[in-house]
Amino acid sequence: MAQLTFIQFLTLDGVYQGPGGPDEDRSGGFEHGGWLVPFADDDMGRFVNEVFDRAGAFLLGRRTYDIFASYWPRVTDEDDPIASRLNHLPKYVVSRTLRHADWEGSAIVSGDDDAVAAEVARLKEEQPEGELQIHGSATLARSLLARDLIDVCHLLVYPVAVGQGQRLFQDLPLPTAFELTDHRTTAAGVAIHTYRPAGRATFGTIGA
Repeated sequence: MAQLTFIQFLTLDGVYQGPGGPDEDRSGGFEHGGWLVPFADDDMGRFVNEVFDRAGAFLLGRRTYDIFASYWPRVTDEDDPIASRLNHLPKYVVSRTLRHADWEGSAIVSGDDDAVAAEVARLKEEQPEGELQIHGSATLARSLLARDLIDVCHLLVYPVAVGQGQRLFQDLPLPTAFELTDHRTTAAGVAIHTYRPAGRATFGTIGA
C-alpha cells in the first residue's frame, strides 16, 4: 500500500493561504500573499526536491490544482525535479464542480466526503510505486486526517505571522494526536516538522 503524505507551508500563526505570491489566493480579502518568498533558500529547495523524488502520484484539492495547473505545465525543463513529476505523474483532483481537467494525466475524484475517502483508500491500495502526495489542499487534508487516511505530514513552519488568512487546523473534524518522526531547520529559519498521525487526541489535568 502506498503512503499518503501531506506537505504544507505554514506561518507561525498557522496560515497556509497564498504562500507563493500576492495574487496566488486573495479569497476572503487576504492581503499578505507571498510570505514564504523571503525565506526560500537552498535548504528549503533540497527538502522539497526530496519530497518530489518520492512521488508516485498527486492528490489535490480544486484550488491547489488550479494554481498548479496555471503554472507548472509552462515549465518544460525535463530536469526540473518538480515540474518533471507534476507534469508526467498521475494527478487526482478532488472537486464536486469541476467537469474537465485538461492538465495531462489528470483525473477528477468527485462525491461527498465519504465517497472521496473510499476512492482515496482505493488509490492507496492500487498505487504501483512511490507516495501518493497531497500538496496544500488543506480542506481535503483535514477530511482525510479525520478518516485516518494520511500516513505522514510534512509541515514547513516559516518565521512570520500574518494575522489573517485561512488556517490549517481550523474546523478540524476530530482532535488528532501526532508523533514527531523527524525535524530540521533551514538556514533561513524555517522549521520542518515531519509527523505521523497517531489517532485521536487525549486530554488530562496537570498534576492530577
